[in-house]
Amino acid sequence: MSITVEPLSNACGAEIKGVDLREPISEATAREIEAAFHEHVVVVFRDQDITEEEQMEFANTFGGLGERRRSPNGSSPGGSYDTPFMFVTNIKDEKTGEPIGAFGDGEMWFHHDTSYYEKPHKATLLYSITLPSSGGNTCFSNMYKAYDNVPADLKAKLEGRKILQIHDYKRRERIDIYNSDISGMLQYEQPIFVTHPATGRKALYISRLMSARIEGLAPDENEDILNQLFDISEDPSVVFEHEWKLGDMVMWDNYASIHMRRDFPRDEPRLMRRLTLNGYGPLN
Repeated sequence: MSITVEPLSNACGAEIKGVDLREPISEATAREIEAAFHEHVVVVFRDQDITEEEQMEFANTFGGLGERRRSPNGSSPGGSYDTPFMFVTNIKDEKTGEPIGAFGDGEMWFHHDTSYYEKPHKATLLYSITLPSSGGNTCFSNMYKAYDNVPADLKAKLEGRKILQIHDYKRRERIDIYNSDISGMLQYEQPIFVTHPATGRKALYISRLMSARIEGLAPDENEDILNQLFDISEDPSVVFEHEWKLGDMVMWDNYASIHMRRDFPRDEPRLMRRLTLNGYGPLN
C-alpha cells in the first residue's frame, strides 16, 4: 500500500491518502503514517466508513487504548464508561432525555486531552458520524511552534517550572482555583515545557481551559504570564482549522498540540466517536 501525505496548512495538519481504514494496514504503512503524524502533528483520513471495531483495530496499531476516568468528586461529561469510546455529541436518548455522550454543544476552549493525568494520553482519534449544516470546526495549535515563539526571557524564567492542569468538565470557563474546592477534581502538575518522547522536540504544554497555576508565582503574576502564553498558543500563525466532512477520521498528537471546537447550531445533531491512545509515561 502506498500512501500520499499532503500538508493542509503552514501551522500543522496533513491529509493522508491511499488508506482504507476498514482494511488491516501493513507494518510499513503504519510506520509511514506514524512518521507523517510526528511531522505534521495532526493527520486527516477522508471518506472513511468504519465500525467501532475497525476504529479500534487501527488505533491499536499505534499503541494501547486510553482509559476514561471519572473525577474523584463523581462529576462526568456523560456517556458510558464501559467502553474505551467516548461519543462527543449533543444527541439525547429518546426515552430518558439523557445525553448519550459528552461535551454536547457550543464552543469549547483550547485544551489538551487528559493533561490532568499523571501519564497523559499521547493521541486522540476522532471520527465524524453526524454533522450539523455549519460550524463545529476543530482548530489545532502546533505547540512546537508555540514554544519557539515564547520570548527568550520568558523561557528562561519558566524553564523547569510546573503548571497545574485541572479539569471539571467545563467547556468555556477556567476553574477559579483560588476560590474553589479543587480537591475532588482531576488534576496534575505538568512541566510547562515538555520534550516529546518520540521526536525529541520541545513543546509548550499549556491551554486556556485547563492550565491554572504556575509553580512559584504569585496569583497576579501567574495570570499575567498565563495570558501571554495563551495568546502565543492561539496565535493564528500556529493554528490549523479543520472543517469536518462525514467520514473524516482525524488523529492528533496530544503532546504537541491543543485543540478547540467552534460553535454550531444547537438544534442540529452532531455525533463524533472518540478514542485515545495511552501515553509514553510521565512528561518531562
